[in-house]
Amino acid sequence: MARRTKADAQTTRNNLLDAAEQLFQSRGVSHTSLNDIATAAGTTRGAIYWHFKDKADLFNAMMERVTLPLEQTLTAAYAEQATHPVVEIRSAMLEALRLIATDAQTRRVLQIATHQVEYTADMGAVLERHLSVHDGCVERNLVALQRAFAARNQTPPIALDFAARGLQVLVEGLVHQWLLNPEAFDLQANGLAALDVYLRGLGLHDTVPG
Repeated sequence: MARRTKADAQTTRNNLLDAAEQLFQSRGVSHTSLNDIATAAGTTRGAIYWHFKDKADLFNAMMERVTLPLEQTLTAAYAEQATHPVVEIRSAMLEALRLIATDAQTRRVLQIATHQVEYTADMGAVLERHLSVHDGCVERNLVALQRAFAARNQTPPIALDFAARGLQVLVEGLVHQWLLNPEAFDLQANGLAALDVYLRGLGLHDTVPG
């Protein structure tokens, strides 16, 4: 028997993730078994357990394959050396919205994660990752807003922990609603308008172009 190479293993892993993505979208996560995924990928259930601990681990890997670039874009914008932290966060959020609106695979996995997964006991690791990503974004929003107001020697109009969470929920809520019906409104245009109104409401007028 020919020895499997790392390239072979990576191909199998990618095929499993591709199959999971397609089946989760068409059937929903709870109605898709690991055996269904293995069959669709042209491999065995044992191959799944070679690469993934369980369905939740496979689901998170499917998400990370597509969303890590988004998360890295946002993380880079929050770097401590950022000259204008809120301006760079705004730009990164708008770039994330652009990618969601224009990239079919990104849109597909977010639709699955938002509307086709149930946080049952066996999917606890998925919920944990979801909350971790959200909380990390809120924390970075908070640090950026603190730096922005400190640089202005300006008192914020509301508690910054509220402002940081509100900023994140604003973007997540727009994406959540848009994913239900992408034809209903322009995600990028509505996102731009909503972000700029929010930042102006905080008194960060100079972070908004024009």
